[in-house]
Amino acid sequence: MSSNSFPYNEQSGGGEATELGQEATSTISPSGAFGLFSSDLKKNEDLKQMLESNKDSAKLDAMKRIVGMIAKGKNASELFPAVVKNVASKNIEIKKLVYVYLVRYAEEQQDLALLSISTFQRALKDPNQLIRASALRVLSSIRVPIIVPIMMLAIKEASADLSPYVRKNAAHAIQKLYSLDPEQKEMLIEVIEKLLKDKSTLVAGSVVMAFEEVCPDRIDLIHKNYRKLCNLLVDVEEWGQVVIIHMLTRYARTQFVSPWKEGDELEDNGKNFYESDDDQKEKTDKKKKPYTMDPDHRLLIRNTKPLLQSRNAAVVMAVAQLYWHISPKSEAGIISKSLVRLLRSNREVQYIVLQNIATMSIQRKGMFEPYLKSFYVRSTDPTMIKTLKLEILTNLANEANISTLLREFQTYVKSQDKQFAAATIQTIGRCATNILEVTDTCLNGLVCLLSNRDEIVVAESVVVIKKLLQMQPAQHGEIIKHMAKLLDSITVPVARASILWLIGENCERVPKIAPDVLRKMAKSFTSEDDLVKLQILNLGAKLYLTNSKQTKLLTQYILNLGKYDQNYDIRDRTRFIRQLIVPNVKSGALSKYAKKIFLAQKPAPLLESPFKDRDHFQLGTLSHTLNIKATGYLELSNWPEVAPDPSVRNVEVIELAKEWTPAGKAKQENSAKKFYSESEEEEDSSDSSSDSESESGSESGEQGESGEEGDSNEDSSEDSSSEQDSESGRESGLENKRTAKRNSKAKGKSDSEDGEKENEKSKTSDSSNDESSSIEDSSSDSESESEPESESESRRVTKEKEKKTKQDRTPLTKDVSLLDLDDFNPVSTPVALPTPALSPSLMADLEGLHLSTSSSVISVSTPAFVPTKTHVLLHRMSGKGLAAHYFFPRQPCIFGDKMVSIQITLNNTTDRKIENIHIGEKKLPIGMKMHVFNPIDSLEPEGSITVSMGIDFCDSTQTASFQLCTKDDCFNVNIQPPVGELLLPVAMSEKDFKKEQGVLTGMNETSAVIIAAPQNFTPSVIFQKVVNVANVGAVPSGQDNIHRYEELNFEAL
Repeated sequence: MSSNSFPYNEQSGGGEATELGQEATSTISPSGAFGLFSSDLKKNEDLKQMLESNKDSAKLDAMKRIVGMIAKGKNASELFPAVVKNVASKNIEIKKLVYVYLVRYAEEQQDLALLSISTFQRALKDPNQLIRASALRVLSSIRVPIIVPIMMLAIKEASADLSPYVRKNAAHAIQKLYSLDPEQKEMLIEVIEKLLKDKSTLVAGSVVMAFEEVCPDRIDLIHKNYRKLCNLLVDVEEWGQVVIIHMLTRYARTQFVSPWKEGDELEDNGKNFYESDDDQKEKTDKKKKPYTMDPDHRLLIRNTKPLLQSRNAAVVMAVAQLYWHISPKSEAGIISKSLVRLLRSNREVQYIVLQNIATMSIQRKGMFEPYLKSFYVRSTDPTMIKTLKLEILTNLANEANISTLLREFQTYVKSQDKQFAAATIQTIGRCATNILEVTDTCLNGLVCLLSNRDEIVVAESVVVIKKLLQMQPAQHGEIIKHMAKLLDSITVPVARASILWLIGENCERVPKIAPDVLRKMAKSFTSEDDLVKLQILNLGAKLYLTNSKQTKLLTQYILNLGKYDQNYDIRDRTRFIRQLIVPNVKSGALSKYAKKIFLAQKPAPLLESPFKDRDHFQLGTLSHTLNIKATGYLELSNWPEVAPDPSVRNVEVIELAKEWTPAGKAKQENSAKKFYSESEEEEDSSDSSSDSESESGSESGEQGESGEEGDSNEDSSEDSSSEQDSESGRESGLENKRTAKRNSKAKGKSDSEDGEKENEKSKTSDSSNDESSSIEDSSSDSESESEPESESESRRVTKEKEKKTKQDRTPLTKDVSLLDLDDFNPVSTPVALPTPALSPSLMADLEGLHLSTSSSVISVSTPAFVPTKTHVLLHRMSGKGLAAHYFFPRQPCIFGDKMVSIQITLNNTTDRKIENIHIGEKKLPIGMKMHVFNPIDSLEPEGSITVSMGIDFCDSTQTASFQLCTKDDCFNVNIQPPVGELLLPVAMSEKDFKKEQGVLTGMNETSAVIIAAPQNFTPSVIFQKVVNVANVGAVPSGQDNIHRYEELNFEAL
């Protein structure tokens, strides 16, 4: 062992022993005690010399050894002066280790730490984030009230630090400062409010912990950050997840109405347990109808679900308690599998998890019944785990599984662990009382146990039988006689007392045995245990009142023995019984009622679970484990009768939009800042939209998630709302240029000047309105001024639709198609790009594509196939009866040349009229545009209507998020286009295809696999499968094994 420490002493000449070596040598040396202390002294002197050395390597080695001593639990406080001198070291590694040491001992050595406070303050501005954070940790560890102002200032500065690690440490320091000086609460709350807005996952858990310590009642601070915390939850570190989940559980109990309607509680109510399923279902349906879960409530439940697979047992337990306390009872069942998985952990984790399962299994047996075998006891389990598993098995016992459990219990009774065997017998007794069908079976089994060799088993069986016989004593006279015979062999006081009590209660049913038992007990009265003596006195009194002829003398003899007993309880009981049952001159009025008093009908004992009353504590807390309110425990509030205003959770979005709308031009200039915000926004929106796509497409039991997913999208795009507003000017300007361009083309060259004037007018109106109104107003202005042209244009559109079939047959002719109105005339200038964030290569490709489309050999053809698959836009459950589905008809959009046509079918599934259906607030990525359908005045019950929309997706699969509103509600929805719907089919020859293919430099690539049987793998089958997923046109091919398809994207038009 000492060989490990030789390298530590090479620099100091090898004269000193190491820590382990010192202990070994000190025991060998003649002056043991003196040798021990002197070697410690030398060791510390050695470290002090190394710390004062001019070499950084020596200092670093010394600090590593000191930190190693601290890790082993050794006291290194006397080195504080030598260590604190190195706090200003320029070596980063030394400085970090010095701060680790100071955090440990700053509270003990406050005076010395104060001497270096100026160094800590300078370190708060160090370029290295680890040094800044460590300095703040040391500063907050100095528990001296005099530096509270300095700590407060440091926390404020650190909360605005660019490094999330430093901000995290600022959140940790808040709790330390609050415990040192609670008067700083208001100022600390301001810092907490600021940090709660932080988007970093590193900070989230720490600031919520500070919130829980300082101001857990300030729920208003959480409103604006609720959705952000829900969305960040998956990425926060594990211990932060635990804190946030517990806080959000309390928040949900104050902000949402109960998802447990009275019908749900039928399972918990014993009186209604055996009700027929039909009656129960009718009641449940009646009371569930008016309830609609708040989307934010659903957001929390959905975002915590993945954490059930966490490797950290505390996180799984936190999610389990959240589902238990706030989710609908029909959804809480998913936590059972995760909790059972935790039973493979160490015994400490098992103990906590089993305690919580024991509480849950009392109220909702069905959750854990499928995992019954997981709670079978193993021989290697400690007694505390065995007892808890027994408790759960008892709670889960029912008519179906009781026979299996009783066989299992028979094995447990034979266990060498006597405490566990006794607990098993009590469990059998509880099963007998809870399930009447097996009461007799259990009783017979317990009677068989009376002949067991183990005295503890016999004694426990007697006690349980006594409780069972209290329920139906008249039927079990033979068992009482059998137990009376056991008095000669049983020596356990509790068992003897139970038999005597049982015979006394039933003395009239066993008139021959009871007096004989009293005679035997009188002989051994003086040697019996006090508990047995009290029951002998009671038995004598009962027999005196019912059979005084045989037992009068025996009873008087026993009373005389008790009169002089050493125990005062027995002496008091003797005097009380004598005055009550033996009539004399001094007897009071109670004597005549003695028989009613002693032989009154006793209520049967209620065998209940010890976990029955723990459900008022929050699961997974220390208070629940101890069954007593612990210090710092925050109680869960009852559900509110009426939900508070849900708009408080999105109030910040509205304020930001109002604040930043006028500043659009200023924001436009900051291109670098805008660029990063756009990229973040695209990532957030694409992530959230992929979730909604998968969930809305699946017809699973989780209804309403497609509509609610919009809320997470809304939250993910909150931060970019200001950027969207600031870009509104540019968006509408581009739209107006296109409008003017179309009008000028429709009128001809002579009217081009009017088109320019219209463009200028639309620009002026654009600058005076906000984003949503600017596009509509400018387009309406241009349309109103060119009314004749627009009318003629609409007539032409109608005619073109009629001629569509003929044009498809002759794609190479120069007849004008619907899209040719605006874009397929030869042009000499490239189109304006929708967003300046495109790369130069992408711009070049778009320009090349555009120029190539002007060739006479290319023309847009009609779709070869229109898929009928629809996507869920708004589920009827989320839309309160309003359902919406959409699909892509693959038709040219009449609202804009670059827009994708979308048809939306609205259904009213309620029994009332839905009024004023319209599109509300739009939250579109930069560059994306949407042409909405006209508001629908009303939709009759069970009615349906189909409307058309146009969306310019900017040649990307970004999600278009917006609100579908009715007269009373607004629902967040989103549309994400498949890649294949962003294309237009083109008819061209194979030669032209190869020529155009050579021009392309490559932009995007999308691949897919086609699966078909070999015999069906024909060109027609391949073509059918390709056009099913992409709107492309076939190119004639001279080779059988090569199939070519041509398309244009909308941006190339």
